[in-house]
Amino acid sequence: MTVTAEGLAPSHDVSLGFTVPGRDVRGRIVRLDTSLAAILAAHDYPAPLAATLAEALVTTALVGATLRDTIGGLTLQAQSSGPLNLLVCDWNAGALRGYLQGAPETPMGDLEAMFGQGHLAVTLDQTDTNERYQGIVPLEGAGIAAAIEQYFRASEQIPTLIRVHLGGDPAQGWFAGGILLQYLPRGEDGSTRRFAEDDGEPEPADWQHIRSLAGTITRDELASPDLSPEALLWRLFHEEEVRLFPGAAPVRGCRCTAEHITDVLTRFPESERADMRGEDGTIGVDCQFCSRVWRIHA
Repeated sequence: MTVTAEGLAPSHDVSLGFTVPGRDVRGRIVRLDTSLAAILAAHDYPAPLAATLAEALVTTALVGATLRDTIGGLTLQAQSSGPLNLLVCDWNAGALRGYLQGAPETPMGDLEAMFGQGHLAVTLDQTDTNERYQGIVPLEGAGIAAAIEQYFRASEQIPTLIRVHLGGDPAQGWFAGGILLQYLPRGEDGSTRRFAEDDGEPEPADWQHIRSLAGTITRDELASPDLSPEALLWRLFHEEEVRLFPGAAPVRGCRCTAEHITDVLTRFPESERADMRGEDGTIGVDCQFCSRVWRIHA
């Protein structure tokens, strides 16, 4: 494996992009350690709910990290009428946050069993144009990662493979990892598209080969703090040329601040803010992402 890279993230929270140019494939590996622990610690999630949120957080980081920082942020939001009725995760230039709402006794299962009927919205806020793009897919499949694979196939026509695993436990601490692989819709030379999954043509041999190699990844390899992303890529693609593109290490990034909340509240008419105020003259704002109540004078 030939490696070309500039600097590597030193912590267990890491985001590493890569390409396999000879196979027209790009990918990313994400590991969440302290960032995941901080997000899950905001609420006393039972293990099944913690695992579901962790999968969504890793998936959000995998997809979000493929965006240029100048483009904007990515949000995944699942809404339904089932035992789990709300899941929100977002990514913005390495800052990650998430929240899950639902019945504590919800058992592990596929998306339909856990969420019931609902949908998953993928929202891209483009900073440079101040525009918002949103795609929606059903809450179907084994998990959030599978739903996002379907999103890329249906909305972007990009063959995608995502694998995510959560390790650890509530007592010792959680650790999660994942890998994303995509067959590029165009070659690196900008040539026209060579393959679409819905055109009736067989998969290209290069994509079949990469998917087969990725199928050998074990859960322990995905979520092991003792196996670096570089070492994992060596195990998978040591016979290929692989180019590395280290990214910003993921961090817990709730964006609520007194200044931001005050700015939002002052946009309401005084009559409405008067109704919001408590006996102490402040307005209480509950941030579910960080499980904190802000008392704001506005």
